[in-house]
Amino acid sequence: MILFPAVDIKNGECVRLAQGKEDQVTVFGTDPVAQARYWAEIGARFLHVVDLDGAFSGVPKNFELIKSICSAIDIPVQLGGGIRDIATAKKYIEAGVHRLIIGTMALEDPVLFSDLCKALPGRIGVSLDAVGGELKTKGWVEDTGLTIDDVLPRLEADGIRFIVYTDISRDGMQTGVNLEGLASLCSKTSIPVIAAGGVHTLDDIKNLYPLCRKGLEGAISGRAIYVGTLDVKEAHAWIDGQ
Repeated sequence: MILFPAVDIKNGECVRLAQGKEDQVTVFGTDPVAQARYWAEIGARFLHVVDLDGAFSGVPKNFELIKSICSAIDIPVQLGGGIRDIATAKKYIEAGVHRLIIGTMALEDPVLFSDLCKALPGRIGVSLDAVGGELKTKGWVEDTGLTIDDVLPRLEADGIRFIVYTDISRDGMQTGVNLEGLASLCSKTSIPVIAAGGVHTLDDIKNLYPLCRKGLEGAISGRAIYVGTLDVKEAHAWIDGQ
């Protein structure tokens, strides 16, 4: 099981949003590169980075900053936010990003997304972000009218490497993970699933762990590791002990 510390970037700062809302932002640091280095130094095995400015605007806004993060640490980086064409995706891979998380393009432009998966095999994952079962796009601000069941067969056929599943209602709220939703998704696909939204304490990691036998790859944590309700070192020690 992988614990992915999150570095969410907005206006050049390391932040967290509540339920993905752009106007509900908490700044946790002014140097995302230093924050990324810190997580790597204390034992993180994989880093989750989001260009929030890119997610809301549809174009990359923090490319040089993300490139600097990749150069500063020796663990792999997965990146999401504002990647809506193949040229941008390739540019990030060339900059050192290990794999990419696609949301809007995957749901709104199936042909282009299929081409992207072919262009970068093994490097593409999909962000499935839902409220009440309905998927959202464009930084979680637009409804799609689609459910996971509607899109999953197509995404599997495209050859995606992993799925990041977010219960938006729990994201940044530290209310616990949606175990039922995650278990349901894992039962429907052989694609590895990463949990996001609601990870609050070590108990959430412990509750998630049994799902690793059913296809869960790990969990992303943001606000909890910044405010201290979840200790990254302690979580790794518990995971390694299983």
